Amino acid sequence: MGTFRSYIVPRIMQWVIVIFVGVTVSFVVPRLSPSDPVQSTLNRVSALSGVNPDAVKKFEETLRDLYGLKGSVWEQYLNFWKRLLKGDFGPSLTMFPTPVMTVLKISLPWTIGLLAISTLLGWGIGMVLGMFSGYFSNKKWVHGVDAIIMFLYPIPYYIMALMLVLLFTYILPFFPILGAVGIGVKPAFSWTFISSVVNHGFLPALSLILATVGWSYMSQRALVSTTISSDFVMYAEAATLPRRTILFQYVLRNSLLPQITDLALSLGVIFGGALITEYVFSYPGVGQILYTAILQGDFNLMMGITVFSVIGIATAALLVDLLYPLFDPRIRYR
Repeated sequence: MGTFRSYIVPRIMQWVIVIFVGVTVSFVVPRLSPSDPVQSTLNRVSALSGVNPDAVKKFEETLRDLYGLKGSVWEQYLNFWKRLLKGDFGPSLTMFPTPVMTVLKISLPWTIGLLAISTLLGWGIGMVLGMFSGYFSNKKWVHGVDAIIMFLYPIPYYIMALMLVLLFTYILPFFPILGAVGIGVKPAFSWTFISSVVNHGFLPALSLILATVGWSYMSQRALVSTTISSDFVMYAEAATLPRRTILFQYVLRNSLLPQITDLALSLGVIFGGALITEYVFSYPGVGQILYTAILQGDFNLMMGITVFSVIGIATAALLVDLLYPLFDPRIRYR
């Protein structure tokens, strides 16, 4: 009960505050944009000949009500929270009259799947390689791994994605250039659908893994290099314990907690990289529709994507934070 009050409750409160601030910012930022979606639509309508001015004015009022732009900013903000609590973001301008929630239900699963798999794989691969390279620092193969990591680490997400597109879709056409599944392949728990999803999502996931594994590798190697000089590791080696036991029970467990913190902090950065990667590979996630929403000034769609991004990142960070007692006995016994 003490752990619940002193550890879990404050983190849940932080989660609520982060979501509240993030949602408020997502409401304010689109309204600072110089583009007005209602005015853009009216300009296209006014270009048509024979349009009744009264009908245009009535149409403008309807659009402002649909897109949550009616009334003062404070009234818009209160109405926005009322609609948000009901799961209603209104219709999308770019896909009118399709509701924003319908658009997100189609695109969010692709982004979540791509982000979750690439994040965990990049984090895990970096940790394992960093652990072995830090423990066996005198081996020749470690210098080769260091050189590869140092080459990949400074490359931005979008440059890595463009390099993979040029190499594996044009020069060596091993993978498709766009989409998340083959044409005509229907979603089903079958080998045809699963293999098609893996084939289309391999390059986007690989670009994220290669672009993020560097920091995990370097931080883990630095942690391991410090850990192996500790007394408990030296005593374990003097006692001739099996090397596997030393690596996983002594070295890995004592260097794992900072890496869990790094995983939570890197979620926001990786999400931004996933959006860029999706656009480069024409992957049907939220990155594609967010780019279109920004160009078209689609306030509702931008707010819907931003709100779900804030909630998703904050929730993932909260879950990672709640896992700390499983790895750190100091929290369990406090």
